[in-house]
Amino acid sequence: MARKLRVEYPGAIYHVINRGDRREPIFKDDQDRRSFIEALDGACAKTGWQVHAYVLMPNHFHLVIETPQPNLVAGMKWFLGTYTGRFNRRHKLFGHLFSGRYKSLLVDGSGSGYLKMVCDYVHLNPARAKLLKKDWPLSEFAWSSWPWYLLAPSKRPTWLRVDRLLGEHGIPKDSAAGRRELERHVEAQRRAKGDYRSIRRGWCLGDEAFRAELLAKMTERLGAEHYGPERAETDAAKAERIVQEELKRRKWKEADLQARAKGDAGKVKIARRLRAETVMTVAWIAKRLRLGSRNYANNLLGKVSSR
Repeated sequence: MARKLRVEYPGAIYHVINRGDRREPIFKDDQDRRSFIEALDGACAKTGWQVHAYVLMPNHFHLVIETPQPNLVAGMKWFLGTYTGRFNRRHKLFGHLFSGRYKSLLVDGSGSGYLKMVCDYVHLNPARAKLLKKDWPLSEFAWSSWPWYLLAPSKRPTWLRVDRLLGEHGIPKDSAAGRRELERHVEAQRRAKGDYRSIRRGWCLGDEAFRAELLAKMTERLGAEHYGPERAETDAAKAERIVQEELKRRKWKEADLQARAKGDAGKVKIARRLRAETVMTVAWIAKRLRLGSRNYANNLLGKVSSR
């Protein structure tokens, strides 16, 4: 069965989200929520995860975690399985609690503001969902990491890491004054109603250098069973790498692809390599190498593609 690739490496940061099966509640009461946090505590103890943010919504959860070791998949299997088992035993149920595989968005934690964006998004969820009155501070919502951020370090869970978010908000010290400043910043974001489409729709959150680094990590790990935007983007990245290698080998410039004839022998050789080593379509290859139409490119390649 086709599935999305889970990219794991030391120090990776993920925004993880999972929903209840058929969008049904995953928490029936506060005891369930406490059980979820206890399972998270256990998962962090086993894996070394560092949590940057979390929020428990009625039928889903958000979790921003950093994995010092490449163990997202193993950790999530234990974590979700443990909570599901406890939930089912308590409520005398059986079967799936969550809807399919969790979604994980890779986040650039280099200090460029992307971690701040995703943590603010998570902490602002209760306000967007109107679980808080307009004049209530975000800290009134108990089932989030946000209230912990506003307490002294000794009162927080050991697995909650606050320094990165403070740093991305430009706050140098985890002091009472620093925490008050952080609260002002996040409450201001609540009023600003930022654009979070890149968090909801993407597979990674970061600049082009971060994306390119991830694609390089993924290229050798993708199999036929993987699918999704990262699959397509990685295929295109591999194909582009081959084109650049061939241009360099021939001492051609990009403009030479346009200047040379559509049926140029060198261009045809590049096209044949692309067909042999990538899954890119003839239409893509024809456009990239300036071979003319798809049908003409098929004739040059000596066979009719089925794609």
